[in-house]
Amino acid sequence: MSSAQQTIHVGGEWRAAVSGATREIIDPVDATAFAVVSEGDVADTDDAVAAARAAFDDGSWPRTPAADRAALLRRVAGLLERDRERIGALESRDAGKTLEEGRVDVDCVRDAFRYFADLVAAESGGRVVDAGSDEIHSVVVHEPVGVCALITPWNYPLLQASWKIAPALAAGNTFVIKPSEITPLTTVVLVELLMEAGLPLGAANIVTGPGATVGARLAEHPDVDLVSFTGGLVSGTKVARAAADSVKKVALELGGKNPNVVFADACATDEGFDTAVDQALNAAFIHSGQVCSAGSRLIVEESVRDRFVTELARRAERIRLGRGTDEGVECGPLVSAAQLARTEDFVASALKEGAVLRAGGEKPEGPGFFYRPTVLDHCHRDMRVIREEVFGPVLTVETFTDEDEAVALANDTEYGLAGGVWSADTARARRVAARLRHGTVWINDFHPYLPQAEWGGFGKSGTGRELGPTGLAEYREAKHIYENLAPRPVRWFAG
Repeated sequence: MSSAQQTIHVGGEWRAAVSGATREIIDPVDATAFAVVSEGDVADTDDAVAAARAAFDDGSWPRTPAADRAALLRRVAGLLERDRERIGALESRDAGKTLEEGRVDVDCVRDAFRYFADLVAAESGGRVVDAGSDEIHSVVVHEPVGVCALITPWNYPLLQASWKIAPALAAGNTFVIKPSEITPLTTVVLVELLMEAGLPLGAANIVTGPGATVGARLAEHPDVDLVSFTGGLVSGTKVARAAADSVKKVALELGGKNPNVVFADACATDEGFDTAVDQALNAAFIHSGQVCSAGSRLIVEESVRDRFVTELARRAERIRLGRGTDEGVECGPLVSAAQLARTEDFVASALKEGAVLRAGGEKPEGPGFFYRPTVLDHCHRDMRVIREEVFGPVLTVETFTDEDEAVALANDTEYGLAGGVWSADTARARRVAARLRHGTVWINDFHPYLPQAEWGGFGKSGTGRELGPTGLAEYREAKHIYENLAPRPVRWFAG
């Protein structure tokens, strides 16, 4: 285990926590500590916000031309490409995912920085508004919102950081980021790369520490203009309440309980059946199910349920668990002992409520926070495992007999982040997709996203959007500038 890192970055300097506190970072594969980071608190947070405030109010970054901001983002993308192997391996160890998943995450982060660079570089000087007179020049411009508090989750620490940092900087903001205290290491590396790329001092600040202190202070801080939070529903509602007193902008991405609807016609051929089963596994078990958009609710047409679930369970039992950097490993551990215990509790409650275990359902022997990919059949809406987000490798099975029932089941959730539809009938697939109340709907696929397309959900999946043009707009304020080119007295009052 390495000595403690100075992982708090304030005003361009790396430092330890004001209190001197540290935290061990645990390797989820063997439950041993492999790094030590600074454990910040309210004092560190206040210092970081003050630095970001000064950098916004008096610094150069908000007034840097869009082309220059874009150039810096592209330099960051180049550095990510240079350090792909190192950062991917660190993400794998910190979060427990496979090395290939870590590499893909780095590639996606690179793409996000390039996308937002291209987006701002292509913009003009604002939207001209026709005022109906040649004597009036009217334009709507977009300006940075100010100091942004960015609070990110433990499952995709680097990716989620980029979805916030890239548009925030592209728009000309300064920020303080608080990564999850469980998986902070690659976010620290990303801030290092921002500094290497030449970002002005104070524009990027990071405080490693717990949500209960650092995150809560960021949400309520009067000098923060926007808070963007990705995480659980309970924590997200606390952030929104804390932010309300200062009426700051709030963007929340709070997870989902995502349906994967499979019609029988998608399985009419051997190839179609194999693809639908393979993609159902991918939807549910990538990163051990610790994905906000995981297709954890399989909703399959009754006529193919037995065949489909039998094959699904057979393949789930063969998924190879282990350290993500080891050859042949397909799935890593859960991120922590707490997440393992939570998953075990969900499975136990489902079995007690009548679910039938078809695969998994146990922790394998040995160290670490591993849990076998689990398939629970004969599930129904009243079960807790159907209603609540597990965030573990647990796939539930429900059935339907017609299209209306499929849509009703898929929409029967408080969340609305993502969903999938599988059908060989294009008209039906598009019709069902249009009826689903979810922010992203895949047809005959699951999980891919595009940086140029908005990401976010309906209902309790949150507010606002990340990525796409709307993701940039979250970090801006619209300003209308109305110029009278031929001013003259109005004579409203007689004088």
